[in-house]
Amino acid sequence: MEVKNDTICESLSYSSGPTDTPLNYQTIGDYLESIVDTSPESDAIVVSHQNVRLSYRDYLKKINQVAASLVSLGVKPGDRVGIWSPNNIEWSLIQFATAKIGAIMVCINPAYRPDELEFAINNVSCSVLVMANRFKNSNYVEMLESLAPELRRHGFGQLNAEKLPSLKHVITIEQTPLDCMMSFDEFLTLASDLDHLKAREFASTLTCLDPINIQFTSGTTGRPKGATLSHFNILNNARLVADAMNLSSSDRLCIPVPLYHCFGMVLGNLVCMNVGACAVFPHDSFDPEITLQVVESEKCTGLHGVPTMFIAELELPNFESFNLSTLRTGIMAGATCPEKVMRLVQDKMHMKEVLIGYGQTECSPINHITSIDSPLEKRVNTVGRTMPHTHVKIIDESGNVVPRGKPGELLAKGYCVMSEYWEDPDKTAATIDTQGWLHSGDLAVMDNEGYVQIVGRIKDLIIRGGENIYPREIEETLYHLEHIQDAAVFAVKDERYGEAVCAWLQLKPGYYISEEDVRTYLKDKLAYFKIPKFIRFVDAYPMTVTGKLQKFKMRHIMENDLSSEPTDLSHI
Repeated sequence: MEVKNDTICESLSYSSGPTDTPLNYQTIGDYLESIVDTSPESDAIVVSHQNVRLSYRDYLKKINQVAASLVSLGVKPGDRVGIWSPNNIEWSLIQFATAKIGAIMVCINPAYRPDELEFAINNVSCSVLVMANRFKNSNYVEMLESLAPELRRHGFGQLNAEKLPSLKHVITIEQTPLDCMMSFDEFLTLASDLDHLKAREFASTLTCLDPINIQFTSGTTGRPKGATLSHFNILNNARLVADAMNLSSSDRLCIPVPLYHCFGMVLGNLVCMNVGACAVFPHDSFDPEITLQVVESEKCTGLHGVPTMFIAELELPNFESFNLSTLRTGIMAGATCPEKVMRLVQDKMHMKEVLIGYGQTECSPINHITSIDSPLEKRVNTVGRTMPHTHVKIIDESGNVVPRGKPGELLAKGYCVMSEYWEDPDKTAATIDTQGWLHSGDLAVMDNEGYVQIVGRIKDLIIRGGENIYPREIEETLYHLEHIQDAAVFAVKDERYGEAVCAWLQLKPGYYISEEDVRTYLKDKLAYFKIPKFIRFVDAYPMTVTGKLQKFKMRHIMENDLSSEPTDLSHI
């Protein structure tokens, strides 16, 4: 039975979040100005690896300088400015400066290779690219030059590249190696008094519904899509998440997650700005030991991360040497957290008020969150309840809302839903239906109290001989085996049953267990058809920069390997 006119029916998997807190209709720039008026001398941002520490007053001054410098390049509201870099102060300055003048910041994955970079720039027609010179083993300058050899034949601002026709200005965060590029320090000297005046004029014309950010979806399958988000989307999502965390101006939030993703940009920078808290960046990318060192030295009260990050921190040989007693909160998102890991984070890392957040880039990004006073069972086994000003329903293959307790696809609707995939109406229509519901592709179950459990991706569902198998159930069971650090369960093709269950397992350092030991352990806990037919012990998983497992790559690798092996039916 379908729910009509958004009527809430307690027996169906449909929920609306509270509306007590009114939504904010300011632009990000206007809201930032109000925070600076309130807390001008409070720490706004600390970037440890760059030795940067700025008060809100000084932060705003630098942001305005960057905004005016962008205006001096001819950037105006609606123009796209790409940022291709790991975490640093320049990234954050570009985030708020583009918002101030209404330019649309385009977040480019630091792990992108040349063809992915070409796609991102051309897909949204970036006119300006701010980039690091290199990151880890990637030489960004060489990669960009491979796409645009014209860089060596033009001066700054005169680029006319055949493969990147929209790109005119390239700004490097470090000292520039080519005359056609400009260093960030030199870029900051470009703005005149007239540019500052024009920047303020641009700001006065903006509305909260203007697009302000393009976030490329993670690309776990297929080409990334440019989710287009407004001031209204991300400022309100950050504000409501800050409320859920009980965050205040006295908090200091450690952010080791990447800024290019909504987790760092919205749930990090914007969450802190919303209440005048301090955003603390420990390094340019995640390092578990440096993260804990900075938590201790900066006396951080919050710490963000995906489950794999918390696992890496807990597994440090010198973990007990860090004083983490100032921690109380943070968000764990990006993937479902194993119950055992959550309990260790709460107990050993003192994060009694850690929250599980769930959503997707297209949802700005959070539409479900636990609360600091939820029962422990709900905080470790669910992603919480529907966020304020958000509607959620779970449907079956026919589009009907399923009864509570039954799995189906999770949909969301409300202020948080993106406007479109950038200039791609077909892909937008395939994701947001005519009633405004955003389809997640995630399989979920809602209980009688409205708490939601994510049981897998629709594409991850394993169908073995007509039996529906949810990988998450098997993974959660495997996590309770003391030898296992992490588990990933997925389907592989099977001639007899259509699909078979496969598990890739990471063991804790110094532990050993055989495939047969794993199956023996599972036999008492799972139905026979859920026990993995294939088990592989691995050192690492293919995953995105944000820690999302790329199971389609695992399946491809496994099926290629199995195609050269005789069929093993001994475990059926």
